[in-house]
Amino acid sequence: MASPSPLRDCGLDLQTVKLVITCLYFVLFVPALLLNVTAAWISWKLKPKSAFVVYLKSLVATDLLMTLIIPLKAGSEMPGAPQGLRAFACQFSSVLFYLCMYMNMILMGLISLDRFFKIVQPCGRRFGHHPLLGKVVVIIMWTLYLSVNTIPTMVLTSGKPQNNTAELCMAMKSDLGKKYHHAIIIECNVIFFVILVVIGFCYTCIAKKVIESYRNSGSTNEAGKRKIKARVFIVLAVFLVCFAPYHITRFPYVHRQVENKINCHWASLKVAKSFTLWLSSTNVCLDPVIYIVLCKAFREKLYELKIFGHWFTTAAQEITEDTSGS
Repeated sequence: MASPSPLRDCGLDLQTVKLVITCLYFVLFVPALLLNVTAAWISWKLKPKSAFVVYLKSLVATDLLMTLIIPLKAGSEMPGAPQGLRAFACQFSSVLFYLCMYMNMILMGLISLDRFFKIVQPCGRRFGHHPLLGKVVVIIMWTLYLSVNTIPTMVLTSGKPQNNTAELCMAMKSDLGKKYHHAIIIECNVIFFVILVVIGFCYTCIAKKVIESYRNSGSTNEAGKRKIKARVFIVLAVFLVCFAPYHITRFPYVHRQVENKINCHWASLKVAKSFTLWLSSTNVCLDPVIYIVLCKAFREKLYELKIFGHWFTTAAQEITEDTSGS
C-alpha cells in the first residue's frame, strides 16, 4: 500500500510532519550530546560507593546511548528516507531507542526507591544502599529487558517488504511478530504505570519527611519548604512531562498499526505518537538536572569543570543536602 501522505481528506500532511520531527530530533541532538558527554565524563570519575551511584552511572550510560541513536532516528524519519535506512531503524536502531527509554524509566524508579530508603526508612539503608546490590539489580534489569523485549523484537522484525509502505515496521514482522509487538506494548504500558506509582509514592513520602523535619526543628522558612518540595518532585515532574503523553497515545495507535488500519484516525494518532515520542526523548537533556539536584558528588565534579560559570555556582549553593546523594 502506498503511503497515505498527504491525507488531504484528513487535513494532514504526514510528509510535513516527518520533516518537522526530523528537525526536532536534530535540534535535540546537539545539546543532548554536549550534556551527556559531560555527564558521562563526570560519572566516570565517581566511585561507586553506593547503589545510588551505580544507578546514576547506568542512567548516564543509557542517556548517552540514546543520544547517539538520535541521528539514526532522525534520518529514518526524513521524508523520502531510503527504505534500507528505514528498515535498519525498524529492526535495530528504533528497538535500541526503546530499550534506552524504558531502562531510563526503570532506573528512575530504582533511584526513587533508593532515595526513599535513605531518607524515609534509614533502617533499610545498610542493605538497600550497598553498591553490590545496585550492580546486581542493574544487571538483572538489563538482562531481562534485552532477553524479553529487545532481542526477540529484532529477530521478529526481519522481513523484506517489497515497497515503501506506510507502516514499514509492521510489514517487516510476521504474524507472530505482530502479536508479540502488541504484547510488548501492553507490558511497556504496565512498566510505565508501575514506575509512575513507585515514583509518586516515594517522593510524596520523602516530601512529607523533609517537611516534618523542618517543623520539628521549629523552622518557619516557607520559601525553603517550597524549594525542597520542588527539588524532591523533580524526578516525578521529568517522568510525567517526558513519558506520560507518549503512553497515552501509543496504545490506541499500535492497535491500528497492527491491524494496518490506514485511515484518518490512524493518521492523527501517528502524528500524536511521533511528537510525543520526540517529547520522551527530551529526557536526555532533562536527566542531567536530576544528577545535579540529587547527587552531591556529581555537583562537586561539575563545579570542578568550571564550564557553567556563575550560573552553576549560584545553583550549587542553593541546593541543600536534604535531597543530595552520597
